[in-house]
Amino acid sequence: MPAAAALALGFWGIRRQDSLWSDEAVTYEVAHRSTSDIARLLAEADVVHGLHYFLMHAVFALWEGGTVALRLPSVLAVAATAAGVGLLGRRLAGPRAGLFAGLVLALLPSLQRYAQEGRSYALVCALMTWGTWLLLDALDAGSRKRRAARGERRSWLGAQQFGRRFRWAGYGAVMLVACLVHAFAVLGLVAHGVTAALSRTGLRPWATTASVVSASLAPLALVSATQSGQVSWIAAPALSDLVDQAVVSAVGVACALLLLSGRTGGGTTAAGGVPALALPLLLLPAGLLLALSPLRPLYVDRYVLYGSIGLALLTGAALDRALRHVLTRLRARGPLRGPRLPVPVVAVASALVTLAVLPASRELRTPASRSDDVTAVAEAVREMGAPGDGLVFLPARRAWVLATPDGYAELDDVALADSPAASGTLFGAELAPAVIRERLTAQRRVVAVRDVFGEPRDSTGRRDAKEAVLRARFEECGTRRVTRAQITVYARPGHC
Repeated sequence: MPAAAALALGFWGIRRQDSLWSDEAVTYEVAHRSTSDIARLLAEADVVHGLHYFLMHAVFALWEGGTVALRLPSVLAVAATAAGVGLLGRRLAGPRAGLFAGLVLALLPSLQRYAQEGRSYALVCALMTWGTWLLLDALDAGSRKRRAARGERRSWLGAQQFGRRFRWAGYGAVMLVACLVHAFAVLGLVAHGVTAALSRTGLRPWATTASVVSASLAPLALVSATQSGQVSWIAAPALSDLVDQAVVSAVGVACALLLLSGRTGGGTTAAGGVPALALPLLLLPAGLLLALSPLRPLYVDRYVLYGSIGLALLTGAALDRALRHVLTRLRARGPLRGPRLPVPVVAVASALVTLAVLPASRELRTPASRSDDVTAVAEAVREMGAPGDGLVFLPARRAWVLATPDGYAELDDVALADSPAASGTLFGAELAPAVIRERLTAQRRVVAVRDVFGEPRDSTGRRDAKEAVLRARFEECGTRRVTRAQITVYARPGHC
């Protein structure tokens, strides 16, 4: 049921009124390059997203499905995450807790958002979920081996040792892929280390596995270190980020305390139950990024989206605990039989939860739910510009063009030297400042597309050349704000 709910929510409004935001536009454009061009790009930029780009290249090679194909892997990944969370909850705290945990995961607005986004974050969630399942399996196998060593099933000890190593190898392989899809999945590996430490047998094999994963990631880390300027746009966490994380953490801790006080959710595993597994996953990845922010701001909530796995497990198990308490009280007062609530009560509760999340769910399926919309920007440029007009971008990030080149086809991109694919870059290579100045001066009308906030300014003389010519040779004819973009038309004095 959780996977079905996640699929239904994922396909509901998946086109988002045919809107596309700039990060998705990057995925779309890069995925449509040849594999050699993608490899060439990764040597210069975005190596941390390389595996995802190759995956999306394969998707589009099989089906040129536009925004649906772009977002389909994320929809399937969130469904796999919901299924895995449901199974984890079932294993640790029983069938009802698993059902609740999986449904909570599917209903979380953050998961609904990234289920419909052509980026890697939902895939990381799926890999982290099933990596967590394999961790739990390996820890349980270690517990069985320990019992066997004490005299239980001694003849099976050799086979169990092999099976245990196989489980740890599977866990390491899944976590390695997760880290290759997005580097900050390594923080989930750290959280798993806490869970392993809380078990009696898991810390040493976890440390060995984590060492192998880390060594395998070393080449990626070395290359990505040379591309660290790509995250220079990340600012220190805002107060809203801190408040949001504090609220989520408080909910998780409260659920854990409820479970520990009731001695439920403990399961029979060596991992120590829901709190020992879920709390580190919820608290550590985000907490580590926030703690590092004074030294190097790196916190972005989507980078640690997989913390939602821990929140869903804790919430699902706590709901089961609360429901069990209610059922016990009801059975003590009357003739209620069995573990279930009356159907009308369940129906009413389900309806209330659905109504509570419906406004946020509907908002997430509109273009306004994202910080920008490249299709809306392209439409505005098409309306404001005229064939033959000059076109400049400030800053030089051409994210607006990547997925919607037809909207700019009749304009002359004055500063562009080579396209993104031809230059092996994300946004193309620009001409020298003197050439830009000369070409821009020769224009009669110019459409300037500015990113008004949230992105780094160009640090070269190219920006200064564009701005100087626009101020000295042109007058402003009109400006329109479209999401994060500001589109301004310039013309020679007296020719607006």
